[in-house]
Amino acid sequence: MQTAKIEFFHGIKDELPILVGVIPFGMIYGILALSAGLSKAEAQAMSVIVFAGSAQFMLVQLAAVGTPALVMIITGFVVNLRHALYSASVAPHVQKLNPLWKTILSYLLTDEAYAVAITHYYRKDKSRYKHWYFLGAGLALWTSWQISTAVGVFLGTQVPPSWSLDFTLALTFIALLIPSLKDHPSLLAAISAGAVAVLTAGLPYKLNLIVAAIIGIVVGLWSEKK
Repeated sequence: MQTAKIEFFHGIKDELPILVGVIPFGMIYGILALSAGLSKAEAQAMSVIVFAGSAQFMLVQLAAVGTPALVMIITGFVVNLRHALYSASVAPHVQKLNPLWKTILSYLLTDEAYAVAITHYYRKDKSRYKHWYFLGAGLALWTSWQISTAVGVFLGTQVPPSWSLDFTLALTFIALLIPSLKDHPSLLAAISAGAVAVLTAGLPYKLNLIVAAIIGIVVGLWSEKK
């Protein structure tokens, strides 16, 4: 029988492989934040408050060129629109939780935490503590992101640029994606979304990711009805 404790630590364990890609990503953010003119405290605070890697990278780049605050807020909103899709996917599984639980899990709802949590929710078992699994995965990611940001802020200037650490996160997501392509609709959705993301890479504010996600969903739903 699954208990809250078992689910919590199971979530942490399943998140650990993803952290291999997240940690270098956090270190790079810390380095870029300082080069953009943020103080060490501001760089770390952004990781705590915003807690969204792609948005943080975009925001520090905008800050470096003196972009008005309103434009930065709108850009951050657009970059993170994909979280609306995550929320819609997770909502049926957490609708019976109290507001405090929903608030905590919404804060922890990131790309990497969602990837393992939604897979766990779709497993056909009768566990009543899957939200604890989500919590464990989310906290594992949050902790690693804060630590890696701090390492980047305080020690990152000593990391050689030739290491190309920024590519490790992309490799991590590819490793997560491939095993999940178990049927025709998911394969078509992945191929179409990937193709659209590449073809529309020139769109500003990372809008190509939003367009690709929408196309992937439409293609997946269309193929399921055939």
